[in-house]
Amino acid sequence: MPILLRFKPFLLLFRYLTVKTTEKSFIFHNYFVSLQDKIYIFNMIWQFVINGLITGILYSLLAIGFALVYNTTRIFHIAAAGIYVFAAYMFWFFVAKAGLPVIVASVVAIVLTMLLSLLSEVWVYRPLKNKNASLNVTMIASIGLMTVIINAIAMLFGNETKVVENSILKPFSFDNVIITNPQMYQAVIGIVVLAIFFIILRWTNWGLRLQALSSDETLYETLGYNTSKTRVAVFLASGIFIAIASCLTVYDVGLDPNMGMSILISAIVAMIIGGVGKFSTCILGGLTLGVLQSLTVYQFSSNWQNAVTFLVLLIFLFQRPQGIAGYKQRTI
Repeated sequence: MPILLRFKPFLLLFRYLTVKTTEKSFIFHNYFVSLQDKIYIFNMIWQFVINGLITGILYSLLAIGFALVYNTTRIFHIAAAGIYVFAAYMFWFFVAKAGLPVIVASVVAIVLTMLLSLLSEVWVYRPLKNKNASLNVTMIASIGLMTVIINAIAMLFGNETKVVENSILKPFSFDNVIITNPQMYQAVIGIVVLAIFFIILRWTNWGLRLQALSSDETLYETLGYNTSKTRVAVFLASGIFIAIASCLTVYDVGLDPNMGMSILISAIVAMIIGGVGKFSTCILGGLTLGVLQSLTVYQFSSNWQNAVTFLVLLIFLFQRPQGIAGYKQRTI
C-alpha cells in the first residue's frame, strides 16, 4: 500500500489523460484541496506544539521553585501558590500603578517574592521543625499560609481579572508558526534562567550542597554543614523561580487572586511525571505536560486540560511512580 501511495500523482495523471474533459478539473481540484488541508492541519498541530513547549517552560520554572523546597526539606510547599499570586500582583502594581518599566518592576517583584518565601520558612516552617511537627502538620500550615496570602491580596486589590499589558504588539512569524512577544520573552528568559540554574547546580559548591541536602539531610548535618543556612538559600532561590514564572505568565494572560493553585497543581504534576528527587527532570515533566495540554485544547477544548493533567498523573502514579527519568527510592 505505501508503494502505491508514492505513485498516486502518476495514477492521477493517467486518469486525467483517460477521462472526459468535464472530469479533469474535478480530479485535480480534489487532490490539491486534500493536500492543502493536510498542510493546514500540520501547521495547526505544530503551532499548538510550540505553544505547549512555551507553556512547559513556565511549568518547569514553577516546578523547580516547588522542587527546591520539596526535595531538600520534604515539605509539600502548597504556600507556593500564594507566593505565586503575590509575585503576580507585585509585578502588576509596580507596572500599572507605580509606572515603573517592566524590567524594573519585575526585579522589584522578584526581590519582594524572595522575602516572602524566606518569611514562610522563618515564621512557619522553621518553628514547626523545631517542635518536631510531622510533615502532615507542616503541609496543613502551608495551606493555611496560602489561604492567608490569597485572601489578603483579594482584600487589597479585588477579585477582578487584571491585565499588565494592553497594547497589541506585532508577533513573530516563523514558517506559518506565530509567536507573540510575551511568548518570545517567556521562551528566551525561561531558557536562560534554566541554563544558569543548572550551571550553578552542577559546577558550584552551593549546587553540590543543594544536591547533598536533597539526598540525605542527616548525613549532610553529620558532615558539619549548617542545614538552617542552606534552607535559607533554598527558600530564597525558590522565591526567584516562582516570581519569574509568575511575572512571565501574567505579562501574557493577566492575573486574578485564584489563579495560583491551578498552575501550581500543573507544576507539581510536571515534577512528579518528570521524576521526584531530581531538579533536571522538572524540565522534562514540564515540557511533556505543556505539550499534552496544548494538544488537548487542539483536539477537544480547554475545559479538558485539568482532566488530562490528572489522568496523566494517575497513569504515572500507577505505572511508573518514579517518573520518566526518576529512580526508585528504597525505604528502610
